[in-house]
Amino acid sequence: MYSFERLFRLHSGKEHLRKKRIVVPHSTEDEELSELLKLYKGNKIRTTKYSLLSFLPKNLFEQLHRFANVYFIFLAALNFVPVVEAFQPEISLIPIILVLSVTAVKDIWEDYCRFKVDHLINRLLCHVYCSTQKTYVDKCWMDVRVGDFVRLSCNEIIPADMLLLYSSDPRGVCYIETANLDGETNLKQREVVSGLPLQGVEFTPESFCSRIECENPKNDLSRFRGYIEHSSGVRIGLQSSNLLLRSCTIRNTETVIGIVVYAGHETKAMMNNSGPRYKRSQLEKRLNMDILWCVVLLIIMCLSHGLWLKNLNDPVFQVDDETSPALAGFYVFWTMIIVLQVLIPISLYVSIEVVKLGQIYFIHNDLALYNEQLDSRIQCRALNITEDLGQIQYLFSDKTGTLTENKMVFRRCSIYGVEYPHEENGKNQYYCSYALKFMYLCWCHIFNILNNSVIRSVIQGNQTTFGNGKCFLFLKTKEVVPDPQLVRKLKLLCSPVVHLSDCSSGNTSTLELSYITDFFLALAICNTVVVSSPSQSPHEVNTGQESKREAASLKEMDSDGDTHSELLYEAESPDEAALVHAAQAYCCTLRCRTAESLLVDLPGLGSLAVPLLHILPFDSNRKRMSVVVRHPLTGQVVVYTKGADSVIMDLAETPKEHAQEIYSHIREQTQKHLDSYAREGLRTLCIAKKVPLLEEYDVWLKDQLLAESSIENREELLLASAERLETNLTLLGTTGIVDRLQEEVPETIETLQRAGIKVWVLTGDKQETAINIAYACKLLHANDQLLTANCGSKNACAALLEELKLEVQCGEGSMTDLTARVESSLGSVAGFILVIDGRTLNWALQEELKSNFLELTCRCKAVICCRSTPLQKSQVVQLIRDQLGVMTLAVGDGANDVSMIQVADVGIGISGQEGMQAVMSSDFAISRFKHLSKLLLVHGHWCYSRLANMILYFIYKNVMYVNLLFWYQFFCGFSGSVMTNSWVLIFFNLIFTSIPPLIYGILDQDTPADTLMEQPELYQAAHTSKVYVPNMFWITVLDAFYQSLVCFFVPYFAFAGSDVGELSFGSPINTSALLIILLHQVIESKTLTWIHILVLVLSGSSYFGFVLLFSVLCVTCSPPTNPLGVETLQMSQPLFYIICILTIVMALLPRLLLRALHNTLHPSAVLKSDQMDRMNAEKYSRRMLCWTRSHSRGNRLSVCADNAGLEPSVAEVVS
Repeated sequence: MYSFERLFRLHSGKEHLRKKRIVVPHSTEDEELSELLKLYKGNKIRTTKYSLLSFLPKNLFEQLHRFANVYFIFLAALNFVPVVEAFQPEISLIPIILVLSVTAVKDIWEDYCRFKVDHLINRLLCHVYCSTQKTYVDKCWMDVRVGDFVRLSCNEIIPADMLLLYSSDPRGVCYIETANLDGETNLKQREVVSGLPLQGVEFTPESFCSRIECENPKNDLSRFRGYIEHSSGVRIGLQSSNLLLRSCTIRNTETVIGIVVYAGHETKAMMNNSGPRYKRSQLEKRLNMDILWCVVLLIIMCLSHGLWLKNLNDPVFQVDDETSPALAGFYVFWTMIIVLQVLIPISLYVSIEVVKLGQIYFIHNDLALYNEQLDSRIQCRALNITEDLGQIQYLFSDKTGTLTENKMVFRRCSIYGVEYPHEENGKNQYYCSYALKFMYLCWCHIFNILNNSVIRSVIQGNQTTFGNGKCFLFLKTKEVVPDPQLVRKLKLLCSPVVHLSDCSSGNTSTLELSYITDFFLALAICNTVVVSSPSQSPHEVNTGQESKREAASLKEMDSDGDTHSELLYEAESPDEAALVHAAQAYCCTLRCRTAESLLVDLPGLGSLAVPLLHILPFDSNRKRMSVVVRHPLTGQVVVYTKGADSVIMDLAETPKEHAQEIYSHIREQTQKHLDSYAREGLRTLCIAKKVPLLEEYDVWLKDQLLAESSIENREELLLASAERLETNLTLLGTTGIVDRLQEEVPETIETLQRAGIKVWVLTGDKQETAINIAYACKLLHANDQLLTANCGSKNACAALLEELKLEVQCGEGSMTDLTARVESSLGSVAGFILVIDGRTLNWALQEELKSNFLELTCRCKAVICCRSTPLQKSQVVQLIRDQLGVMTLAVGDGANDVSMIQVADVGIGISGQEGMQAVMSSDFAISRFKHLSKLLLVHGHWCYSRLANMILYFIYKNVMYVNLLFWYQFFCGFSGSVMTNSWVLIFFNLIFTSIPPLIYGILDQDTPADTLMEQPELYQAAHTSKVYVPNMFWITVLDAFYQSLVCFFVPYFAFAGSDVGELSFGSPINTSALLIILLHQVIESKTLTWIHILVLVLSGSSYFGFVLLFSVLCVTCSPPTNPLGVETLQMSQPLFYIICILTIVMALLPRLLLRALHNTLHPSAVLKSDQMDRMNAEKYSRRMLCWTRSHSRGNRLSVCADNAGLEPSVAEVVS
């Protein structure tokens, strides 16, 4: 009875798990809840693919997904059937076993590396509360269960997703670093669940009797829904700020205690750990098609025996009377399939993987792609699409952090409609990277953050050091030089003799001073900045009256001293830090932040505690953030808001009649300043405030508390609540922050465009800002014609697209006539540049207008998409990729670029200032935009050229060798006999000719790197004249057929009428075939080094060594034939060498002649470039030789830098 009830409870518990999760302490006395906790997954993780029992079947099943493996396994099994047996069955197993074994060993090694990481992580220790011992004991991570209380100290890594119940910080907060999770090194604040006992007092798990109900495990890192029900029956809503996520690190907090709610593979970190995506390259897709053609060719060759025998009056091969002719033909067909199986390159797939690993090794170790400042090199996260780097046609780039530095400097501001240009800030935008590294080491020493270096090296993706974090990169933004005009006005606040009501000396009204004060107060407090100092952690900065200092006199603003240089600001974005430092430059300094208040220094007022009532965080839908505070002087509730100008200007209040003229003037002037900032390429933010009525605030507060405690639709309710409060705002002013371009961005974009790559910029910035940046990075030139698309409706968008198409069509003719003159004068080709905003783009991407938009963009040299959302970015990339069938590349640095990166054929992440989300979702990761030119133009070109030529070479050598066996069948009645022993037949492609193609695919260089960088047009030329296309495949097959004919029939006619055996006849054929194949590679190679020569010599030597030893030692190794003494006898006769030489010359001579003729009549761009380089070098050498001779005869002065008299004669000779 008990067992039945227990089973019933377990079943009901599983049903309940599908709806929601209930968590109680593990020591609960409730038997039903205790059984429920056991149903949750443990904390042990396992990222390996195989186990000891599952490896063999699972790995074999995965390898059978490749058609070639299935094909060869089938043929190996077929060879065991006696009626179709072609040669020894055991020998036929060697190639497929070797290929499967090599792949299996690679998979085992990769899985073993994952196992070691899992084992190390699972064995990490943490402090878990034991109810029987009434204390915390050490337990391995894998032994932690849902419902356990875990205590963590500073710098320890969180073992599971835990609900924060206690913090040693009296404010009930703790700080975590999420670098292991998303790559961001700035600290994030987490809060203890409200309603629990006072913090700072030791937490006792026995006293915790609350019940937690939350959502089932989900992979959304920023979302957590649930509530905690206290023993009193009160329910408190839970949010993501209460959750400590696995793999994050506790920082600047002595002790925290939490209860585990998700463990192991149900944690958000593990649910997001999907690993790198698998992408198939275009070359691999083409290869699969050609493999199928090889199968078709093989079937045709095998069926041809029937047609051949049918035309013979006296068949040379008779079947016995017991077997019907149809069945005999069926047997012969499969025998021929086994004999000619070498036509399918079994080792090609393994060779491709080896070659790609070699290519990635050289890319990874290229010093030109190494960033010494950040100590980071390129990361190749996708191992199977390196060749696609050489076929890119469209490049989609983010702007902020990708083209620009994403290191902000406060440049300008406008307050009360008055602009303050801050001219000196534009001259002070440099910082010292070595100083940053030094400060990082000091910070590490103080906080001892290097204790966890072992685990940091274990968890993948955490290659970003804390020194590269945002808190130190923001040190340079401190260098803000106050504007003199604004300083004079602020001095009035400190003057004891000048009252706010009488400001005639500065022509400054009371209202303007009020705007200025509120403006800088908003800059200081409207953020989520964490304040700390080198000697104190954020929660240790004193907030009492004893720590308050008198504000520095504004007279000291003109000096270079920094009265608060000890403060460190750790912000979630560079914009926030730049604004806080700007406020600090005007002595409006954020000194400390707590959960309930902010300590701010105000000019003339000293340190004031500002009660913090609410924070309405930034939201991509609202495009703004707000703080609700109680003003320290007036006691009023004030809402300070900052956000995008397009949003704040719409939310500005309608002025009353008596103030209409003032407010209208402020709004009008501010809008002018915004437009001016955008034209200068500055990032703009509007600052506003609101003083709600007490009744209005009370009503809003009730709705806000209801939304915060809500379980269902919590995000929607919070969004609606924030929008209700953020209305009728008073516009205070605007800020302009400069985000300078990365180094060599203009040169890189110009180089990519010369390479035939269309560059699109997809950004969320304003249209004017994007256009200005486009001019700065040379995407947009003075001679280009700008097309703008800004529409408010779908019909207007359709009409505008048609109008722009006509304009482009009419303008192309006239622009073509002027291109030569414009190009000669300005150095660039004129074209059309389309600039489209997000709202119009939304219409253009719809099905009805998609074709018109595509037609228009195809005629434009570049496209700039402004105010675009992450979804629109991915939609644009997908549209171009699918509709035009082109190779696309997307590059970005932030989380908003992830979808675009994943949709593109090749995704590249830049490890910048916005975390590592883009890097973790990318195929390749670089540190600077300028690295794209070397990556694409050099490595991309080489990878594609090498791999394409290697595949064609593999197909050539297999077709060439298998045709030797095919021609022999015409003389043995298609019996399946071969003129060589089985061992040579198997090892010919597997060993003797397998290594040279690998070296060819890894080291060959058709063009030097310097030439490819200096002449980007070679990238486009290689793209238009692709190496691996269908016609090249069939040309290669035909060439292989011709060479096999020569290689077979020259020995055949040489031995005609003699009595040589089949092995003696096959000896010169095998030797000639090997040398032809090796010399064919020498002809095709563009680069010959000592490595190439060594490998070629070793390949030839291995063949001769094997056949000679086989001929001397083996008597019965290859029944029914006897190879004893055959090779030694053949190689001792002159005829053998005459046949080999004649065969090699006749086989390779046509290829040499045709290649020479083609290069003469239709030289490739690479060849033209090489010829020009040689001509220029020879011409320069001749001129210098002539100059040297003329000056030596004339006894002129020796060449010297100070000898100006040499210059005219040099000019005469060179000219």
